[in-house]
Amino acid sequence: MTERADAVRFLFVGDSMTVGRAGDFTWRHRMWQHLEATLGEGGYAIVGPRTGLYEAEADAPVSTAYADPFFPAPARRHLAGWGEGWLHMAPVIGEAVAASGADVLLVSLGLIDLGFYTDSEQTAANARAFITAARAANPRVRLVLMPVIPNVRAESDAPFAASCARFNALLAEAVADLDTPASPVLLAPHPSGYDIHTDTYDGTHPGPSGEHKLAATFAEVLHRAWALGGPYTPAPGAVVAGAAVPVPEPAL
Repeated sequence: MTERADAVRFLFVGDSMTVGRAGDFTWRHRMWQHLEATLGEGGYAIVGPRTGLYEAEADAPVSTAYADPFFPAPARRHLAGWGEGWLHMAPVIGEAVAASGADVLLVSLGLIDLGFYTDSEQTAANARAFITAARAANPRVRLVLMPVIPNVRAESDAPFAASCARFNALLAEAVADLDTPASPVLLAPHPSGYDIHTDTYDGTHPGPSGEHKLAATFAEVLHRAWALGGPYTPAPGAVVAGAAVPVPEPAL
């Protein structure tokens, strides 16, 4: 497929929930299906310096074993890593945006930071640095940021749960402070109906239904805020747990 001159270039940025592990579809795959259905015929491109899934034996994103072997190589591109967060992505996002010509960043980061590296204030500062670096590379870049979805640890670790809530409040403040007409920044809502006990395989990482709900959330924000794409409709056969994947109502 030939990319049109007006094609929108998407960069998916995230941690283990985004890169996925060997054998996963990933929400990136679900998003590719959505973009193909709504912006096809050269109207979009997925960009980024990496293409692989996380492989435990190598402890690196080097696996090509996607659940869909027909997932096109160009659509597998991303900037995501197992164990990587705002701390790791802020120093590299500028180069990634400059090299790829990314127009829209779909970002899901923060859980790993709060769990292992930085407190909520430090994590929010890194998120602000990320946005600044992305804009230095492309002053008109658009960003959609996913809030942290607390994982199973938050159910038994009250300080960690509080840290997640605090960071999400600080992330909302950062979005309000940094949003501009030239380079808009949007905070996505918590994915509608997302349940870590049924939408993940381990209390953290999305299974098929979780992948759809994450993709649906990003897709609906893009459609409602910027008229990019259309309403999220799972690909034929993408019925999970006997029910259609719910469509979120973003608070934009």
